[in-house]
Amino acid sequence: QEQLVESGGGLVQAGGSLRLSCIASTNSVIFRSYTMGWFRQVPGKEREFVAAVSFIGNSPSYADSVKDRFTISRDNAKSTAYLQMNSLKPEDTAVYYCAAAPFGDLIPIVTNYRYWGPGTQVTVSS
Repeated sequence: QEQLVESGGGLVQAGGSLRLSCIASTNSVIFRSYTMGWFRQVPGKEREFVAAVSFIGNSPSYADSVKDRFTISRDNAKSTAYLQMNSLKPEDTAVYYCAAAPFGDLIPIVTNYRYWGPGTQVTVSS
């Protein structure tokens, strides 16, 4: 069973930056086969897609709300995915989840992903 663990969340003022990390328990060979995604959720709302990067290395995909502010990347040698978040806004406040889809397509829906981390809280103050 794959395990994902997020880190890097916290409290930041509007306009600030955070970098989230997601480390997978698997080795780098298997990690390379994962499409990695980031989602976020606020209480009372559905989990929503933020960004994803495929296992074949084509162009990342972003939600319109974070395009040009967030950057997803991956380091296969470290079995780690990242989400660099710049120009943060109060509406970015949420629990952020990392997810993995073995040989997955860049489909921005929850059911496309098999493995999930426990989440990390990001709070942006105004």
